[in-house]
Amino acid sequence: MQTKITYRPEIDGLRAIAVFAVIFYHSEAELFDHNFFPGGFIGVDIFFVISGYLITSLILKELTFNKSFSFLNFYERRTRRIIPALLIVIIFSFPIAWLYLLPLDLIEYSKSILYSLGFSSNYFFYLADIEYNAQDSLLTPFLHTWSLSVEEQYYIIFPIFLIVIFKFLKKYLLFILSLVLLASVTLASITAPENFSLNFYSIQTRMWQLISGSILAYLEINRNLRSKNNSFNEFLPVLGLLLIFYSFLFYNDTILHPSILTCAPIIGVCLIIWFSNKNGYL
Repeated sequence: MQTKITYRPEIDGLRAIAVFAVIFYHSEAELFDHNFFPGGFIGVDIFFVISGYLITSLILKELTFNKSFSFLNFYERRTRRIIPALLIVIIFSFPIAWLYLLPLDLIEYSKSILYSLGFSSNYFFYLADIEYNAQDSLLTPFLHTWSLSVEEQYYIIFPIFLIVIFKFLKKYLLFILSLVLLASVTLASITAPENFSLNFYSIQTRMWQLISGSILAYLEINRNLRSKNNSFNEFLPVLGLLLIFYSFLFYNDTILHPSILTCAPIIGVCLIIWFSNKNGYL
């Protein structure tokens, strides 16, 4: 049986919002001398929730309906989806970097390429002491691959974890996922004041955002609990959108992020994924 993820237009809408938010953030666009999207970096968090939801949906559908899961097919699809685009960026950016970067910056740029290909650039940038919102980050073209590395690390670890729990502790799966989420957000909240950069880049402090999407996928596929309440389906996605735009407009680089203080956009994305349908406003 083929297990395909049902097309969700609202998820494409969330992707578009996330992309534009990050672009506005890095362009430092201003409106009436005010930074237009000071919290636009939250766009990355939106992608994490979506990734957790989609990847877990794919795995659980195969386990539930096919009673099996092919690691080979899973990683082959992830490779085809990511590597060609990454290689194109590398090929076209390298001549520009060669022409315009100073020798030391070019060396760091080359290192960032290698770590990006190894899906570990998030820890490379942390160890290199490059902050995401710092001025010198403009000289680090591959800085944005840190989030790709976080996702790929999740893709490596999570399928193994999920399959083991599904086979041997299935009735505790929701509890275990919730426990991991709680542990991750607690760690993020503790780490944020002590080491902002490590907290920002690390998978262990980003895991809760991915797991949020994973829990939604589990409830939908294995518990069939997707909302059928028309009133909720009309109102709560709008509330979710408001929470997301609230974070874009009122969060800034000084806020402790990720942490329990920045959970509003994560809740917002979850509300949209869970309650949106073709009969609602979103």
